[in-house]
Amino acid sequence: MNGGVPVREFNYTVIRQQRWDSEILGFIAAIYKEAGKQELYLKQRPEELEKLVEIAKVQSTEASNAIEGIRTTTTRIRQLVAEKTTPKNRCEKEIAGYRDALNIIHENFDAIPITRNYILQLHKILYNQTNNPMAGQTKNVQNYISATYPDGHTETLFTPLAPYETPDALDRICEEYNRVIGNMELEPLIAIRSLNPATIFATRSVFSLRWYASGISKSRLLTSISL
Repeated sequence: MNGGVPVREFNYTVIRQQRWDSEILGFIAAIYKEAGKQELYLKQRPEELEKLVEIAKVQSTEASNAIEGIRTTTTRIRQLVAEKTTPKNRCEKEIAGYRDALNIIHENFDAIPITRNYILQLHKILYNQTNNPMAGQTKNVQNYISATYPDGHTETLFTPLAPYETPDALDRICEEYNRVIGNMELEPLIAIRSLNPATIFATRSVFSLRWYASGISKSRLLTSISL
């Protein structure tokens, strides 16, 4: 067990057995209600909805990268997302990579299966513009999730999977997620609910992917696909 979450077990049974309070259930109902409104807007006001989508892409790109310390001006982000300019530096190349991956998700979300190969393809797109040699690959170095305290000492909170375990683990994560969703064993919004900055599914996948780059952008992209 690592922080109460067994990262080497991919079983959603425990989650299914949990009881959810009225606030969580209310959020789920509200999300589905808004989704219904979106379908109505799509038919009646497609132009307005398209504008909202573009605004959301800019906000998502800016927020995801800012959390990781990847920044540029708001004007430059808007230009990069709209593909009206080319990246000037590494930060802007990472922003452009996130844009490319997000565009693919928005345009093909209903045709993208949750599998290791597709996750790694998105990972490659995410880092493609930085010429990162590990883009599209699982990690090859052991990583540790640690905390540094005010007195200066560092403590390992938990140890993710070893590199040799990663490909099989990522397959099993995807298989278990697809099984519970396909069999309607668990409410999809519960299956991808947030525990940390990432989701249950995305957190475990990110820990399997890479260690030197923050997992925020990857987890947000995985969450977008799942939604």
